[in-house]
Amino acid sequence: MPGVQKGAGAIRRGVIAIDGPAGAGKSTVAKRVADSLGFAYVDTGAMYRGITLLGMRTGIAPSDSGEKLTELVRSAELKFEAGSGGLRVYLNGEDVTRAIREPDVSRQVSYYARIPSVRQVLTLLQRELAVADGIVMEGRDIGTAVLPDAEHKFFVTATPLERAKRRLKELNQEGYRLDLDQLVREIEERDRIDSSRSVAPLCVAPDAVVIDTTDLTVDEVVAMIVAKVGNT
Repeated sequence: MPGVQKGAGAIRRGVIAIDGPAGAGKSTVAKRVADSLGFAYVDTGAMYRGITLLGMRTGIAPSDSGEKLTELVRSAELKFEAGSGGLRVYLNGEDVTRAIREPDVSRQVSYYARIPSVRQVLTLLQRELAVADGIVMEGRDIGTAVLPDAEHKFFVTATPLERAKRRLKELNQEGYRLDLDQLVREIEERDRIDSSRSVAPLCVAPDAVVIDTTDLTVDEVVAMIVAKVGNT
């Protein structure tokens, strides 16, 4: 899986980095911001979900050698296509864009995402996808590690309970039935893992604008970001 790293000191224009914890609404917000500005949208979480699904299907656990999983990623046909509708993920020719959103993948993704060699491979690919201006990229470490020189940085968050309620609503709409308390525990565990990993942990970039979406609508958050981008 090829990747071209851009120079860390390059000045990026028209690149928006949106980070935040699981369930904060950043994917929905990022898509809407991209649509409003006519930018491309890249969901880096979908990439880690694709690798998680690959590991689960091939029996490679996150506790196994990271290099073993990385070699599998490099040899497998794992393809990402960025477009106005979001990022589509293909595994050995199969469109797994929906499969990577299943609850079992959600429970495991943070464990796979903390493997340093996996992050190295995907960071290079993410930088390659961001080679052109006019892009909204969201994830956990975009403004701090992937594109630290992005012109616009936002950190979107919400309380664990609110994030769990949003996730439960999505899962119910997809036909899944989960317990709210269980989802709160799972989200808090993902926060713990994402924030404590040794490479590119989830944290707020010093120059990021923090937006707590707990009591805000998607429209309000999108308007705040678009206004901020337009005024700088």
